[in-house]
Amino acid sequence: MTKTPLTFLQVLSIFSFSVLLLLLPSVTAEIKTLTITADSRPMILFEKFGFTHTGHVTVSVSGVSVASTLSSPDPSRLGFFLLSEESLLQVLMELQQNPSFCVLDSQYILSLFTFRDLSPPPHASFNQSYPVSSPNEYSLFFANCAPESQVTMSVRTTVYNIDNGKTKDYLSAGQTQLPALYFLFSLAYFAFLVFWIHTCYRNKRSVHRIHMLMAGLLLMKALNLICAAEDKHYVKVLANVASVVIGETGPFIKDWVTWNQVFLLVDIVCCCAIIFPIVWSIRSLRETSKTDGKAARNLAKLTLFRQFYIVVIGYLYFTRIVVFALRTIAAYRYQWVSNAAEEIASLAFYLVMFYMFQPAEKNEYFVLDEEEEEAAMAALREEEFEL
Repeated sequence: MTKTPLTFLQVLSIFSFSVLLLLLPSVTAEIKTLTITADSRPMILFEKFGFTHTGHVTVSVSGVSVASTLSSPDPSRLGFFLLSEESLLQVLMELQQNPSFCVLDSQYILSLFTFRDLSPPPHASFNQSYPVSSPNEYSLFFANCAPESQVTMSVRTTVYNIDNGKTKDYLSAGQTQLPALYFLFSLAYFAFLVFWIHTCYRNKRSVHRIHMLMAGLLLMKALNLICAAEDKHYVKVLANVASVVIGETGPFIKDWVTWNQVFLLVDIVCCCAIIFPIVWSIRSLRETSKTDGKAARNLAKLTLFRQFYIVVIGYLYFTRIVVFALRTIAAYRYQWVSNAAEEIASLAFYLVMFYMFQPAEKNEYFVLDEEEEEAAMAALREEEFEL
């Protein structure tokens, strides 16, 4: 069947969705530097990391100052601790039963140190490394149980596991497979790119700009995976400044939920921005087919874009629901499975999309007879291509 050039809106829908695939979040190495300024939150989450039996956590604080509108706060009421996923619900129940309960007094936490261990002013600092002998996924928290107090400090956290007795692995126990995983998929995309270039060259008379953009997307995706694989081998220090509004007394999870709701809203908007051009293209082709006398070509385009719409919906459903479910239910040692499923789905989507919109040589002697044109018109009238 003859293939005609795609319209700008159709090109935009394909290109914009493919770009969305390149914007998937990646994991960074677990070394972070954070500056806390005038923070009155009772709990602050710093890290979440999967430890093996050779795990270590290092916490370094400096420039510590505590301001309070009441009497001088008890330094033992401020400190750092580790909390496993299993114990989190127990601690939340303790806090729910007794709102004035200090989490530092809980039997379910692994206490690291309190401000009582700080060096004397004006330095007010502390630096200590702690072994984690019980393998599990732990969260590193700071607790402030001193009423009406605000904390200012610089915090540097380092969490890692030791491999082979000497090598520090800064990736969580469930993410150590990611470098090899991303590297293998990058090779797959480079092979895909070579094949796509060969296909375009073989059908060069039917190649359009969209096909060049699609080749560029493959190159970007392959390079993105290589960078992601390399990023897992080196330590990336993240410097963040957390300036907290004075008077904020909400729980530590409040901002986390808010930002996740914002990210979810942005994700939904992006998905809608991808789907609307496809739906608009289908409706536009339906209207055009009634007047331009090219029913057979329009029927082919409508069929193609309806199939593409189904593929997009399937991909969004898998990556937004199935992958999320895998990430939620999988044990911390198998978190890489959700990344693998996401990359497999992305590669499968690319393969299907590129197959559907591959360049094909036009048959200059191909002519549609009246019967074929009438059959196409009848199909357009009967199916109506409602989504």
